[in-house]
Formats: sequence, structure tokens, C-alpha cells
Amino acid sequence: MANGSRRDTPFVREAAKRVFATELREARIHFKDGEDEKSPTYVLLPTGERCNRVFLVGTLTEKRKQGEQNVFYRGRVVDPSGTSMIMAGSYQPEAMQQLARIEPPAFVAVVGKPNVYETPDGTFLITIRCESITVVDKEVRDTWVLDAAERTLDRLDRYGSTPDSERAQKEYGIDPALFRKMVYDALAQMKL
Repeated sequence: MANGSRRDTPFVREAAKRVFATELREARIHFKDGEDEKSPTYVLLPTGERCNRVFLVGTLTEKRKQGEQNVFYRGRVVDPSGTSMIMAGSYQPEAMQQLARIEPPAFVAVVGKPNVYETPDGTFLITIRCESITVVDKEVRDTWVLDAAERTLDRLDRYGSTPDSERAQKEYGIDPALFRKMVYDALAQMKL
């Protein structure tokens, strides 16, 4: 292939966005950035940033093994704002093995891809397909909460001033004060 082709360019993963469960649960806009099958898929966060990977830390409160031949695990991870649904299956064998070994309740750090599903009744569900899940301690969880709060407030400060945040403003029409309150409430729950 000629120099400068896609194969000559090293693969760089996009940084995972720190996002609270409450905000992620409100997301419903998903799109591909490009025309080919390898183009990344994004979820547009209500606070105005696209993400194709998320990083969350919370308490794994429940996990279930499902399937007979195609085994996969589902779980719930709770952060100070709410609950995120996670899953790991045969397409994520390392994450599936990691999740299989963790016994709830446990603080966990999860990196994964958010997926938006619309149910027949028009409800939107968000699940995170785990790329990795690791047991962490309370200090890591507390640091993540502070970091996620800062990142959320940064997104709100830029709300309506970037192409993605203008789209989010048009599509979601959120009141930024609601997400500022979510951040405040999440921080208020912490005992530092």
C-alpha cells in the first residue's frame, strides 16, 4: 500500500469519557462517523460530547450469567448518580472472564462501549459492552467521582459552543442546571 494509507497509520484508541450513569441513561442519539464498516460509532451525551468508549467506576451490585451455548454476563454498576447496565460475552472474552470472577458487591472500574437500544414502546436503554472490568478500592471510586464531576462541568461550560454540543442542545434540549444538580448531588453523597 502507498505511504499515508490507513494501514500505515498506527491504531489509537479514543480516550474513554468519564460519565455519570444518570447522564448516560439519558443518551439516545447514536451515529457512525464515516461510511465504511470500520468507522467508529458514537453516542452523543446530553451535555454535548460524543463518546465511543466510557470509563465508569461504581459498585457492582448484581451480576447474572445468561445463555447456554453463547454465555454472557450482565451486571449493574451503581455510581452516586444512578445505575449503569453492563455486559460481557464471547466477543469480549477477557472482560467476560474478569466479570465472572467478581463477586458483588465490589467497587469496579469499567471501560466499555455504550450501546443505545430502542424498545418497541419507544423507551431507550443504554448498556455498556465491557472491554475491561477490574476490582478497585473506595479511594479509586472517590477519585473517579471527582474526575467525572469535573469533566461533566467542563462539558456544561462548553454547552452550545461546539458542533457536538450544539447538536445535543437541539436534540436533547436539556436544562444544564439539572446536570449541575446531578454533579452536586453525586459529590454530596461522598464521604471524603
